[in-house]
Amino acid sequence: MIIAPMLPNDWPEVEKIYQDGIDTLQATFETQTPNWEAWDAGHLASPRLVAKSTSGSILGWAALSPVSKRQVYRGVAEVSIYIDVNQMGKGIGKKLLAELIQLAEASGIWMLQAVTFPENEASARLHEKLGFRLVGRREKIAQQHGVWRDTILLERRSNNLP
Repeated sequence: MIIAPMLPNDWPEVEKIYQDGIDTLQATFETQTPNWEAWDAGHLASPRLVAKSTSGSILGWAALSPVSKRQVYRGVAEVSIYIDVNQMGKGIGKKLLAELIQLAEASGIWMLQAVTFPENEASARLHEKLGFRLVGRREKIAQQHGVWRDTILLERRSNNLP
């Protein structure tokens, strides 16, 4: 497996993995994937990563979204990480997230946040293994198919802060 920058031509495979995550009802409140242009506009240009098999197929992806347009929050980003449902539990997420953290810090990101459903224990554990801490629980923050859901917020502060 190799970790590589995500390129626009990766989108069809990235989108499929994203939609499969949406379909689990444990990854996001979204109900369908956006088109490439909308997804691209909503994420930082770098880092965006894909994990590829030796044959070149995409096993997972990770990217960052700005949490605010305000200049004072330019170093704060939200993590998105999705692994092919058939590839979970193989360490792909850990490698992707570790590389994403390293590249984020090198580019001046001082805090990463992750939001997940409390029931998505694997995601919470993955983030905690790589230095994220639980900040809190947001109760009934939004509805998913008419059902109110909670989320948990995790954050990781850069080791490069003065």
